[in-house]
Amino acid sequence: MKVLVSVDMEGLSGVVHPSETNPDRYDYERGRALMTAEANAAIAGVLDAEPGAVVWVADAHGTFRNLLPEDLDRRAHLVRGRPRPLGMLAGLDEGTDAVLLIGYHARAGAGPAVLAHTMSDAILDVRVAGRSLGEIGLNVAMAGHLDVPVVLLSGDDTACAEFSELVPSAVTVAVKQTVGQAAAVALHPQEARERLRHAAADAIARRASISPVAMAGPLHVEVDLYGPYMVDLAVLVPGVARVGGGRTVAFRAVDVAEAYRLVQLLVQLASIKPD
Repeated sequence: MKVLVSVDMEGLSGVVHPSETNPDRYDYERGRALMTAEANAAIAGVLDAEPGAVVWVADAHGTFRNLLPEDLDRRAHLVRGRPRPLGMLAGLDEGTDAVLLIGYHARAGAGPAVLAHTMSDAILDVRVAGRSLGEIGLNVAMAGHLDVPVVLLSGDDTACAEFSELVPSAVTVAVKQTVGQAAAVALHPQEARERLRHAAADAIARRASISPVAMAGPLHVEVDLYGPYMVDLAVLVPGVARVGGGRTVAFRAVDVAEAYRLVQLLVQLASIKPD
């Protein structure tokens, strides 16, 4: 079997501040070490349940170059760097049997939630068929489009609740309890890893009882952007139009895969600063 482990950073045990997730800040190297250790715990759990599994790990934070390759479990295949197809789910295909989301965070506007956002601070909200979806929801839907279940998520308690609304039968590991946007009561990192390893094994063992989340197309998608100049760039993309107020754009996607790609593109365009 093939398992994809997608690893983000904001939802790790002990991480509460942008200085721990930003390559330009002083505490980033500590964040990288925590990220790699939680990835290893998930890999170990998958292989405890299925010793013959092929495990792919997608570095899914920021530049996609955060995990320490030399410290990652040597039994896993690491996907790092960008741009790349499927972004946070790089490595996903029709042959994948299960997806695990490690170190994930709640969507923009959720709260209280540690470091909540959706792909970029430039994105205020993404609504697919009228439902607000953050990175958790978008990735669950993208996996479901290929008929692949997301069987586990780890992060803070708010992220776990967001995931459970979408996939009630899946496994969650709350490695910290939210106090605010940059504050939490966290498990000791070693305790978090032990719980994560056991939970990953459990999720893989009962993956057949966890159904993929499918969203049938065509889909109406709306994206609220932080700045009006971001909207000016977004509407240069064929099929994307300004709607409502000055910060919202919309498009029609034939399916989840197209919606996922276009949202990724809008995130990149939103990062461009005006001259």
